[in-house]
Amino acid sequence: TSPERDSLLLLLPGERLRFGFSVWHIHEAKSSMAEDSPPLPAIDLFLRPAYPPLESASEHHSRWSASSPLSFGFLFVGENRSKIYPTLYKTNDLRLNAIEHEGGVGLKGPRHILLKDGDFNESGAVIQSNEDEKTVDFPKTDGNDFKFREESQRRTESSDGKDQLLTVIQLANKTDYKPPLSKVEKSTKAQRDGAIDVKIKEIRDKVIQAKAYLNFAPPGSNSQSVKELRTRMRDLERAVGDVTKDKDLSKGALRRLKPMEAALYKASRIFTSCPAMATKLRAMNYNTEELAQAQKNQATYLMHLAARTTPKGQHCLSMRLTSEYFALDPEKRQMPNQENYNDPSLSHYVVFSDNVLASAVVVNSTISSSKDPEKIVFHVVTDSLNYPSISMWFLLNIPSKATIQIQNIDDMDVLPSDFDQLLMKQNSNDPRFISTLNHARFYLPDIFPGLNKVVLFDHDVVVQRDLSRLWSIDMKGKVIGAVETCQEGEEASLHSMSTFINFSDAWVAGKFSPKACTWAFGMNLVDLEEWRRRKLTSTYVKYFNLGTKRPLWKAGSLPIGWLTFYRQTLPLDKRWHVMGLGRESDIKTVDIEQAAVIHYDGIMKPWLDIGIEKYKRYWNRHVPYYHSYLQQCNIQA
Repeated sequence: TSPERDSLLLLLPGERLRFGFSVWHIHEAKSSMAEDSPPLPAIDLFLRPAYPPLESASEHHSRWSASSPLSFGFLFVGENRSKIYPTLYKTNDLRLNAIEHEGGVGLKGPRHILLKDGDFNESGAVIQSNEDEKTVDFPKTDGNDFKFREESQRRTESSDGKDQLLTVIQLANKTDYKPPLSKVEKSTKAQRDGAIDVKIKEIRDKVIQAKAYLNFAPPGSNSQSVKELRTRMRDLERAVGDVTKDKDLSKGALRRLKPMEAALYKASRIFTSCPAMATKLRAMNYNTEELAQAQKNQATYLMHLAARTTPKGQHCLSMRLTSEYFALDPEKRQMPNQENYNDPSLSHYVVFSDNVLASAVVVNSTISSSKDPEKIVFHVVTDSLNYPSISMWFLLNIPSKATIQIQNIDDMDVLPSDFDQLLMKQNSNDPRFISTLNHARFYLPDIFPGLNKVVLFDHDVVVQRDLSRLWSIDMKGKVIGAVETCQEGEEASLHSMSTFINFSDAWVAGKFSPKACTWAFGMNLVDLEEWRRRKLTSTYVKYFNLGTKRPLWKAGSLPIGWLTFYRQTLPLDKRWHVMGLGRESDIKTVDIEQAAVIHYDGIMKPWLDIGIEKYKRYWNRHVPYYHSYLQQCNIQA
């Protein structure tokens, strides 16, 4: 600036302005202040070339009076450089940002001050200079409160012999301890950090505004304004594309913003009815919400459809194994160690499955985690459709120490002859809920008449720990041991009884309590002797027949299981069985790692593409992807 006018170097905290400081041009203000008081300068801000000027000096003085709240500091030097004016602080950044400036006549631009990296001296700053520019290097800070102090003053001789003074206010390379941010402060900081993408939001808003104006145009209108607005909107949408951050915006997108603003201004002169515009925007918002809800419903439907289908690779694997099984001689289809099938001194595990890979993972993980695999007897129960493929898989991959038995539920004379028709009366289109294998668990004592105790698995579990201690648990006269899904202090459990069972029915309300704690299938210790003594299979059949006559519970085996084993359940430590890997994405890793059994309950199974990716590794480690059949069917991790 000219030597006749005061100059000001303003330094702002880097937390407020990313570039650290701004230079302001000062010119003397005419005001009605007392004669003996120094003139208060008016300030023009050089940030962007398109901003309008400030108000008059008197208006400016009244706005920036000493009574205003404070947020920035400045020092004056010039004609009265021997005297430093009081430091003012102003907290209202938004008002500063609203200031615009237009190029004035006879005004010169500010002296450029550059920031660049460099070595710091003991004082915390390095100042380099030459004839044309000065470079000030500031120390890095960590975002805490800053201390400002006057560091040095340099006096240089200009070419015309007049003195100029550059005052540098530098950041001290110190920080004070700052306690952790509260929730409100964190929220405020997050909002401030999110404000850096204001250009993107501005562009999106202008596109929406343009669409609203176009909706006011008569159908088939080809007026110049409508054509221009359509063109500007289309160009701006193409330039922005899928960009979500200001830093990724191209220069072309920013150049197209000005023509869009001009087109919107013309449209606003044509469509001046604010109530009509508000009504149109509300209608657009309603339609958008309806569309979003429809998309959510479609996504939910597709997710459930994917959960019910068999992946192409697994179908290929089943067909290959089935063809190989029927090519074997009958005597070669027998599993070894059949004498262990009914030995009560061994540990018997049961899984009902129609999935080759899922049953293989359950068996492999249990055996690999066991300290005494030779004491394990695994009973895999499937249906006639999947019996050949599952049998062939375990014939090709016979465990070296454990015993495997494959059973076909359709060959057993334990289920009622009309069982399939009864299951269809549950009014469910989900094959998982009306599956014979899903309800066959209630006939365990009849399927294994020679056994006294078993551990029942779902086929979507992975065993990570040795389960030998499970067999030494005292059942205390209870029939089934399970991990509960309710917690103290919660208003409702994960699976509330009232959510799945109709307590408005008088029979249900009189016999069961809606506040009873619920539990989960997946990994259960079952006392078959106590089951037989209490005749719980008959209880299941009675309740099931009642449920086919009137709606007592939702479809599936879990609600009727809660009623069948009501007050017959022994709670197990939660570390035995961690659930939710097929429906929740926020399960703690430490809980998963410490669990004896992890359960992928839900529709997002680990063998499906819709499975939660970060949990798949626990399942994949037990799948032999090197097997030739898996490679031929293109089954990969």
